[in-house]
Amino acid sequence: MTGAWQNWGRCESVVPVERTRPRSSDEVVAIVRSARDRNLRVKAVGTGHSFTGIAVAPGIQLDMSALAGVTAVDGFDVTMGAGTCLHDLPAALDPLGLALENMGDIDVQTMSGAVSTGTHGTGAKFGGLATRISGATLVTGTGDVLTVNEAENAELLPAVSLGLGALGVLTEVTVRCVPSFVLHAVERPEPLEAVLDGWRERVAETDHFEFYWFPHTRAALTKTNTRLPADAPRAPLGTAKRWVDDSLMSNTVFAGTTGFQRAFPRTTPAINRLSTKLTGNREFTDVSYRVFATERKVRFREMEYAIPQDLVPEALREIDALIERRGWTISFPIEVRAAAADDLWMSTASGRATGYIAVHRQHREEPEEYFRAVEAIMMAHDGRPHWGKMNWRTADDLAPAYPRFGDFLALRDRLDPDRLFGNDYLDRVLGS
Repeated sequence: MTGAWQNWGRCESVVPVERTRPRSSDEVVAIVRSARDRNLRVKAVGTGHSFTGIAVAPGIQLDMSALAGVTAVDGFDVTMGAGTCLHDLPAALDPLGLALENMGDIDVQTMSGAVSTGTHGTGAKFGGLATRISGATLVTGTGDVLTVNEAENAELLPAVSLGLGALGVLTEVTVRCVPSFVLHAVERPEPLEAVLDGWRERVAETDHFEFYWFPHTRAALTKTNTRLPADAPRAPLGTAKRWVDDSLMSNTVFAGTTGFQRAFPRTTPAINRLSTKLTGNREFTDVSYRVFATERKVRFREMEYAIPQDLVPEALREIDALIERRGWTISFPIEVRAAAADDLWMSTASGRATGYIAVHRQHREEPEEYFRAVEAIMMAHDGRPHWGKMNWRTADDLAPAYPRFGDFLALRDRLDPDRLFGNDYLDRVLGS
């Protein structure tokens, strides 16, 4: 037996029967075949940034960290080990004059974990990370190696690109990058009602628009990022300014205030109002990855839902009314983003322009009552849960939300007939 594994949010844990760290696809094949013979389930794990049990491995846990690094470059297509961490990519892509087309605000995930759970950034013209996958190699539940790209098994790419870890163990992925670019970032507090009223126009007219809203306040902290050529003049944040904003205020001070609010919840509205005045007011221009991603040290738990993009203002107003009606004190801001429609079978943006609403709680607070009540609102707006963030959905009620759900299950039957890659979470959301 091995010691216990915990995810980053401290909401999932397991003691695997065995842990292993494969260094090649051949080693993964051998492990999978051995697991079949021993009747053990197998799960790959990255950095543990999913808030669901999607990577929980009660049988054999595959630490994918040794399968990392860029292995080939063909024009804009960059092939890398599936365990490559997003924050390690700039060092490899910068010298090539390349960048990821879009990123979320956290970059510590592995590439395979990020695409398998549907990680995304914001921008109405841009899809999630999985939409940029042009090829993949995975080891199936029968112990075979399957290559999927635009020339080989191309019809499977929309499923394998975002496979929830249910179709096989990704060992290598090819990402279609773009030429390097910089972002002009404008971060400002604005009246919440004006932001909601202008939501449709802002996401349509802006390359990357998002906002945070602290409950109990009437202000939104907006982030507007405009794409510029790589040779555009830069005006990055100074070292001191970045430390104050991103380390001191967003992490050290925020950790202290959320802890204080947990002990003294009646202080939450006043502290939230103060937070909107002290943070989120700056303008700078820098290389894309330094603008997209920020450091997150305060542990939290998260639920995020994808709904039709035009329904975001209505849904957020309902959450606002819910919080006030229940008399809850919520210290963490709600994050609102957007993404383009895509054609991936299990993508939360499959077939529709999408808005994302994410709710959070400090990791020592019980989130279920709040999250379940918000989930009910999201379901009433045809919501789809982020696969890597907390939810209480089941296969029966998820199937109607995804036009290709049945096709995905059929492919799962083909590639993993014995459910070698299953676990309790996948059994719940996909069926056993």
